[in-house]
Parts: sequence; structure tokens; C-alpha cells
Amino acid sequence: MSSSETNAVESAEHIPGWGVSSGARVLFAIAVAFSVFQLWTAAYSPLPSQVVRSVHVGFLLLLLFGLYANAAPQGSFKRLLMWSTAILAFAVSFYHWVFYNDLIIRAGEPEMQDIVIGILAVGLVFWAGQRMMGWTLPLICAIFLLYGLFGQYLPSPLNHRGYDFEQVVEVLFLGTEGIYGTPIYVSSSYIFLFILFGAFLERAGMIQLFNDVAMGTVGSSRGGPAKVSVISSALMGTINGSGVANVVTTGAFTIPLMKRSGFKPAFAGGVEAVASMGGQIMPPVMGAVAFIMAETLGLPYLEIVKAAIVPAILYFITVFIMVHLEAGRLGLKGLSKAELPSALGALRKHWYLILPLVALVWLLFSGYTPLFAGTVGMGLTALIILGVPVSANMPMAVRVLFWVALGLMSAAAFGTSFNILGFEIRGITLILLLITALVLVNFVLRGGRETLRLCLESLAEGAKNALPVGVACALVGVIIGVLALTGAGSSFARVIVSVGENSLFLSLVLTMITCLILGMGIPTIPNYIITSSIAGPALLMLDVPLLVSHMFVFYFGIMADLTPPVALAAFAAAPIAKESGMKIGMQAVRIAVAGFAVPFMAVYAPVIMLQDGGPLAESMGFWPAVAYMIGKALLSIVMWGAAAIGFLRGHLKIWERIWAFAAAALMLATYPLSDEIGFAACIAFLLWHWWNTREPQLKAA
Repeated sequence: MSSSETNAVESAEHIPGWGVSSGARVLFAIAVAFSVFQLWTAAYSPLPSQVVRSVHVGFLLLLLFGLYANAAPQGSFKRLLMWSTAILAFAVSFYHWVFYNDLIIRAGEPEMQDIVIGILAVGLVFWAGQRMMGWTLPLICAIFLLYGLFGQYLPSPLNHRGYDFEQVVEVLFLGTEGIYGTPIYVSSSYIFLFILFGAFLERAGMIQLFNDVAMGTVGSSRGGPAKVSVISSALMGTINGSGVANVVTTGAFTIPLMKRSGFKPAFAGGVEAVASMGGQIMPPVMGAVAFIMAETLGLPYLEIVKAAIVPAILYFITVFIMVHLEAGRLGLKGLSKAELPSALGALRKHWYLILPLVALVWLLFSGYTPLFAGTVGMGLTALIILGVPVSANMPMAVRVLFWVALGLMSAAAFGTSFNILGFEIRGITLILLLITALVLVNFVLRGGRETLRLCLESLAEGAKNALPVGVACALVGVIIGVLALTGAGSSFARVIVSVGENSLFLSLVLTMITCLILGMGIPTIPNYIITSSIAGPALLMLDVPLLVSHMFVFYFGIMADLTPPVALAAFAAAPIAKESGMKIGMQAVRIAVAGFAVPFMAVYAPVIMLQDGGPLAESMGFWPAVAYMIGKALLSIVMWGAAAIGFLRGHLKIWERIWAFAAAALMLATYPLSDEIGFAACIAFLLWHWWNTREPQLKAA
């Protein structure tokens, strides 16, 4: 796979056709209409789920093929072909809407027109996947499709009983386990909303706010510019779950800053890649996989957040410590405080941008669904963005009253409905009425039209950013449909279980390798879906808790984006760092080396994911076990960092690095007394190192 194809996987930045031509204006209108449709269905749920999924895919293909059409030369055959394909794909998406009742009546007995339209729809999704992500994922999906059609001719135990062509098409097109399956349901409900939420906040200045806060807090410390990358990427991860998107947004600022301060280009790119990929496991808005996981497992999204929060914090602590040690090894200083922005000043100036994020977190942790929380969060963001220019020239007292009144009226969104002048108004309707009123005021207000333009651009940008995730979700539905039809996942599960009968650790390593290999060609979403469908049941049979097994797969799907030879995030950072993507990938693995151990720790001690179970929790109680595992993980991270970087308080000799590595490995082992021996080795190492690097001895030397 080329680097351009690699970067295409999770980022919409490479898509052509987004310009200022007349065709681009049409595409801009399509993108805005796409976002409006999604907001309408999220707020009111007026259509059956199957219809929403189908039209969602139709908009994705209309926008994607339209972008490629607009990039083709004017009057060329390619332009005509792409526009024709875009319109055809959009028309096909209305099939479920127009024939919804008929399809329900003849479920299980599709007519010829159903089969023809189904073949067309699946083919268009394959073509869109190839345009969006290159050949790798479509070829993997094609192998699964061929298995569904001809798998009965394979030798046992790989074969299945055989299925008619019409039956396969029906599963992929008419059912809820094909291209309109769970992934596209999640994309059309949760994921799109949060992508749009992030687009609005980014356009409103959230990236600048995060960078200023990070610069003001850690910019002057040792290796400050790299620590800024870690902090800003972690903060960006709270609103944007796309790792590659985080690389190209925050990395454009942080990578040159790290290089100027003395870090090597490969290390600077590696830091940004590792920190940005962590955004997918950083609550409250994690990557798209988190929403798919919640829906697949039938768990509240809050449970996924709870399981992810400690590993996410440990992940970013790992990167922070690695940066600190590398800066110490190179003797680098921080930036001058005089050239750094004030973190408090940035918060005072843009504090209002934090409010939607605070409301979102409160709603999610209060038990509201992600759909409701995302809708309310979007509404509050729009109110704040539209309200700022309206209140800018008001006297202070009037301005305070304006925001208080707007806040009180917005609070009505939490109610079911209320009566105004004899009309029953739903809470979300009041939010929309307030937004409409502010839009009208901004239209006639000086400077207000720029704000309206920003909102329209955010709607369009959100739709464009949803393309990689949405197309991937539709395409991997083929894999889910075939696995559901044939039950093929059980064959791989039997292999893992047979290995796990002798060693659970080997089963976990086999699953990890599967994730890393799949990650060499496909993004995190299909990686998770494939491996969780195949390996998840096997790990469950080996008594690994279901949520922990899925988080294990999710975590290594992220690590796959950092692991050469493909390393999606590393190649995304390569043009900014002006360094080889392979070299950046090698540095990324070095920086994230401690992160590879956390999923294994969670399997043997689920308390690190705040899950009940495991011998440790039974022996010492849940919260003491949590505290013990966090302390153990932190000490392991420090030792791994010392071994990988070759520096702690001072430079380490080779044998000292081996000592640090062995001590950390012992604490991660699950053999009798391995913890005790590991802790003793760590303490002995730290005392030895402190004694050899103490101040008087350094001065004497």
C-alpha cells in the first residue's frame, strides 16, 4: 500500500474536489444537507432505522463520488462517470424508504428487483471503499464474500453447508447484518454527531485553546514542546476520536515546534503519532470503535468509558515519561516563559468553548444515551457560537442577562415537552427555535454573517470528515454479514481455544498478532470488527471477561496504526516531520512500548479496567486491587522507559537497561512470586541508579 493510500484510510484530507468551483459549491450544499439530515433524524427519529441507515450510506456515496467527479477535468468521461455513479448511489439509497413496508412483508423471499438492487448497492459500496482506502480492505471483504458464496467447497473444518446466491445478497442488502448492519447504524446515529460536534468546536477555536493551555502549562518544562504535543493530543482526543486526523491537525503545530527545540524529526513524528492515536481511547468522546463496541455488546456507552479511562491515562503517562526521558538524554530545555501564552488567559478568553464539552461529559455520566448527549451538545455548541457575536457589543449587565436567559431556556432540552401559548413544544424544538432566532439576528448583525459562514463550513466539514469512517463501516458490514450467515468465526475460535488450553498467554499473543497484521492494511474500525468477531468469542471461552476481551482487541487495533511496515499514523506524520514514515513508525513503537503491556495486564487483572473479577480483587478487595495495579503499572512504565530510552536521572549502561527491562518484565509476568521479585528488582535498580547519579558524586566527577 502506498503512503497516499495509507493516509487515506482514516483521514478525509486527501479527497480531491473540495474547492471553490461551481461543482464544489454543489458539493458544499450536499455536505450541508447531509449534516442537516443527520441532525434532523437524531433530534426527532422520524424514520425507521433501516431507512436512516440506507440514506446515510446514500449521502456518503453521493458526496464521495461527487468529490472525485469534481476533481476530474471539465467535460471528461471520468467526470460524467463519477457524477452518474454518485446520483445512482443516492437513488439506490431510497429503495428501503420507498419499499419499506413491502420489504417487511416479503422478508425471506426477495424478488428479482431486490436482488438486482442489492447487487448494485453492494458493488457501489465496494467501489467507494476502493476509492476511499485503496485495495486492501475491499480485497479482504471480497475474500469473505467469496467464502460465503463458495465456502462449501473448502475442506473441513473451513467449509460451510452452502448458501444460495440470493440468500447471500439478502443478508448483505436487506438484513441488518450486512452493509446496513451495526457499524453503519452506529455511524448514522452516534459517530456522525460526534464528528460534527468536533468540527464545530475546531472551527470555533478549540484547537488553538488546547494548544495555548498545553503551551502555558508544560511548554517551559524539560522537553516542553513534545509535552505540549502529548497534552494537546490528549485534549483533542476528548472531542475527536480520529487518530490520523489528530496527527494532521495538532501535528502541523507541534512537530515543527519539537524539531526546533532539538528533537530529531523521527522522534517528533513518533511522539505526535503515538499521542494522537491515544485519542481513540480517551474519554469522553472516544474513537468510533467505542460506540460500535457499546452497541455490539449491548452495554451503555458509560461502561465503555469506565473500562477505557485508566488505560487511557496510563497510555498518555507513558508517552509523557518517554518524552521527559528523551529530553533528559539529549539535554534539552523547555521554551522561554516569555514566549509562551498564558493558560489561564486562554481559558478566560475562550472559556465558553469548554461548556459544551462539560455538558456532554455530564450527560454521558448521568446515564443519557450518546445520541441524546451528542444532540444536546451540538445544540449548545451552536447556541454559543451564534450567541457570541450577538452579545459582543452589549453592556456587561445586559450580556450577563442574555447568557443567563439563553442558558435557562436551553435547560428545557432536558425535559420531554412543555406548553407555550397552547402549543406543545419538545425541549429539542426549543433549542432549534433559539438557534433559528440567533441565525436571523446574526444575518443582519455586523460580523454575524462570518459566524453563519463558519457554521455552514462546520456542517460541510463534519460531513466530509465522516466519509472515511462511514464508508469503512458500510464495507465491513460484508464481513459481519458473511460471519453471521456461515458462523465462520467459530473455526478460528477453536484454534485459539485449543492453544489456550495449554497457555492463555499464547492465545493472547496470537490474537495480538492477528490485530497487528490486519492493522497493516485496514483502519481500526474493520480491524476491531474482524478480530472481535473471530477472537472475541474464543477469549470469552477462555474465561476472559467479554468487555476486557473486546478492549484487548480495540487496544491492539490502535497499536497496529503505529506498527511498521504500514503504520498509518506514522505515515500521516511523515510529510509534516519531513522524515521517512518507516523511521517514524520505529520511534513510535519505541515510545509506546510500555503501552503494549497494558492490555495483557487487564486480562490477568481486570480491575485495571475497573471491572470485577480476577484473583487479585478476590484476595485484597476491588479498590485496593485497583490502586495496586495502577501503582504497579506506573512503576513498570518508568522501568520500560528507562530501558527503551537509556536514561533516567542520568545515562544508563547497556547492562543497566537490561536490568530495568527484566525488572519490568517480571512485574508483568503471572508466575508465583514474579511480582515480589519484580518489585525487589525495581527498588534495587532505582536505589543503585540514585546512588550513582546523586549530586555530590556528580560534582566530584
